[in-house]
Amino acid sequence: MNTLESPTGPAPKGRRTIPLTEITLPHQCPRPVRLHVLARAPYFVGLDEAALDRIDRRMSTLTFAPDERIYRAGEPAEALYVVAEGRVKLSQDTAGGTETVTDLLVPGELFGAMSTLGEPHHHQTASALVGTCVLRIDQGDFRTVLAEQPRIALRVLDDVAARLSRAQSDIGSQSTATVEQRVASTLLRLADKLGEDRGRDGILLEVPLSRGDLAGLARSTPESVSRVMSRWKKEGLIDSGRRWTAVKDRGRLEDLSASEGLS
Repeated sequence: MNTLESPTGPAPKGRRTIPLTEITLPHQCPRPVRLHVLARAPYFVGLDEAALDRIDRRMSTLTFAPDERIYRAGEPAEALYVVAEGRVKLSQDTAGGTETVTDLLVPGELFGAMSTLGEPHHHQTASALVGTCVLRIDQGDFRTVLAEQPRIALRVLDDVAARLSRAQSDIGSQSTATVEQRVASTLLRLADKLGEDRGRDGILLEVPLSRGDLAGLARSTPESVSRVMSRWKKEGLIDSGRRWTAVKDRGRLEDLSASEGLS
C-alpha cells in the first residue's frame, strides 16, 4: 500500500504522518479576501460588489490561533460569523464532559447564532482548528442588512426552515442507519468539503481528526468508529495517519453509504 509523504520529504521509517499546511494570517484579512469570501457565503451569493462592500463595512475582522475559542456553548448569541481563512470546529460537550465535534467549517461558511434567528444562546462551541480569520456581524447590524436586502431576509427564512428539516432528518437517520453508513457518509461529506485529490494516494483530508472527532460527526461512538475504520484500512478503502485521513476508494464508500442492512 502506498503511504502519503510529507511535502518536505519522506517521513522517518515507521512513522506515517502529514503535517497540516501552516496558515500565516495577517492581523486583518485584506479587503479583497473579505469580499471574495462574502460573495461565497450562502446568504450573500449574487449580491453586487457595492452591496457586499456595505455589508463588509458592518463587519469586524478577528483572527484566532489554533484551538483558540471563538465562543462557548451557553454564551449569549449576539453575532453571526463567516469563515474567511482557515478552519473552524463546532463541538458540544457530552454529559461526561467529553468534547464531541459536530461540524468542520471552511471559508465562506456561516456560523453562530442570534435571538433574531430564534437562538438566544449558542448551543455549540466554536474553535479555530488551525490559524483562522473570521468576519463578525452583530445583531443590530445584521437587522439593518436584512432591512436593506429583502432577498437576504428570504434566504435566512429558508435557512432556518432547512435547519429544522435537517434536525428532523438527523433524528430519523440516527435510528435507522448503520455505523458503516454514517461513517461512510461522514467521510464522503468531508472529502467534498475539505478533500485534496492526491491521485493514487486518494483524497486527502488534511485535518487533525481523532476517532472521537469522527465519531461525533458520524453520531456514533469512538469504539464503533475505530472498528469500522480499522477494517476499512485493512481493506484499502481508506488510509490514515496521526493528523490526516485519505479516502482511497470513494466508489466503495458511496456503495456503503447507500447500502441497507449492513452489520
